[in-house]
Amino acid sequence: MFHHTKKLQFEARPEQPDPVYARKLQELVGGAYGEMTVTMQYLFQGWNCRMEGKYKDLIMDIATEEIGHVEMIATMVARLLEGAPATETARAVQDPVLGAVIGGMDPQQAIVAGGGALPNNSQGVPWNGGYIVASGNLLADFRANVAAEAQGRLQTARLYNMTDDPGVKEMLKFNLARDTYHQNMWLAAIEQLKEDGLEDTVAPNALFDDEFSEHATSLWNLSEGNDSAQGAWARGTAPDGRHEMGIVEQPEPLGGPGTTPPPDPELFATYDGSKKPADPKLSGVKGMVGRLKEKAT
Repeated sequence: MFHHTKKLQFEARPEQPDPVYARKLQELVGGAYGEMTVTMQYLFQGWNCRMEGKYKDLIMDIATEEIGHVEMIATMVARLLEGAPATETARAVQDPVLGAVIGGMDPQQAIVAGGGALPNNSQGVPWNGGYIVASGNLLADFRANVAAEAQGRLQTARLYNMTDDPGVKEMLKFNLARDTYHQNMWLAAIEQLKEDGLEDTVAPNALFDDEFSEHATSLWNLSEGNDSAQGAWARGTAPDGRHEMGIVEQPEPLGGPGTTPPPDPELFATYDGSKKPADPKLSGVKGMVGRLKEKAT
């Protein structure tokens, strides 16, 4: 259950309308790293969390906070669009400079949303649920959350420098601060998982005994020169505390030629006949249908 209050989490009132900036601000609403993404990412992580207690509550706390961020920015977008385009387009016809400004706004904000925000990015591309990461694995998810907050803060910082409006800047200062905390919070949550002994129960650290351990320690130097060998990732103990890192100077391929099997004739792929085709009864479209029929009987 969620409870909505009429007050915004932080004030979202521009000093004056700016339809062009309203379009830019759409990136923080429906972009890949916008507030809708982290909202849905954290909601699904929380809903999928199999443990009651501090981790689930933390995820749901931040998810609910992010809903408020969407509301703030959507309100700011609507207020930046005040008076545009209905009262401005008539003047824009006679004023080339004003016409260029109005031409920089997202027409869908007027045509589709009636002068409000949309679940789109700054180019009008609709928000996509494929942006979110919610695997049910807390260590993997928390690492993804750090990256999401870092990218979101980066874009907020860029937008902060694209406006001189004091009201917009005030709201973005709040968003920047919360993104700063969220990055540190998810990093702390990762450490808490380790302290609670949950790190080894999740996939990122599982199967160490089964993986090819000789390939778990070294950077493959595949660039000209040796610059990448100068980083901390090429020497010393790995962050997981289990591996010693090094570098392979001239790595050799470990597999054979990447040849593919002959194509199914019914798919009409370009082919020179150099390889003998497989038994048509066992391969291709007909073979697949035949096997399914046999299994059904």
